[in-house]
Amino acid sequence: MGIEIERKFLVQGQAWRSEDGQYICQAYLNRDPARTVRVRIQGEQAWLTIKGRSSGATRAEFEYPVPLADAKALLELADGPRIEKIRHRILVRGMLWEVDEFLGDNAPLVVAEIELPSEDHPFEKPDWLGEEVTHDPRYFNSALASLPYSRWS
Repeated sequence: MGIEIERKFLVQGQAWRSEDGQYICQAYLNRDPARTVRVRIQGEQAWLTIKGRSSGATRAEFEYPVPLADAKALLELADGPRIEKIRHRILVRGMLWEVDEFLGDNAPLVVAEIELPSEDHPFEKPDWLGEEVTHDPRYFNSALASLPYSRWS
């Protein structure tokens, strides 16, 4: 079984910014908290991802490459709006951070994620990290598809 252990933080300032971001478009075929099903297109590649309910920073994750044409067709079956973002991959002290700069109704939200081998694995926080939001379900991409950041009060 695939497992994802991920910590998520808000980002502050611009020191994280890199020139090599890549556009991502994704949508959800199912946004039930017990199991989400997502289709994602990044460049000329596409994936179908199934994620289970989170327990702490851990959840089951299964990801499969799919043909680009199939992914485009699956986007049309989505049960809500698409999520669009620019993903920046930043190596900090040997650890890979993925910084997502959200577009559209989720702008100007910027979130950094790090995948870890265990929940208690130590890592150094870059200066540009803000508040940790790992346990706040509003920041799940599936939730942002339902209630975009721009509509938060």
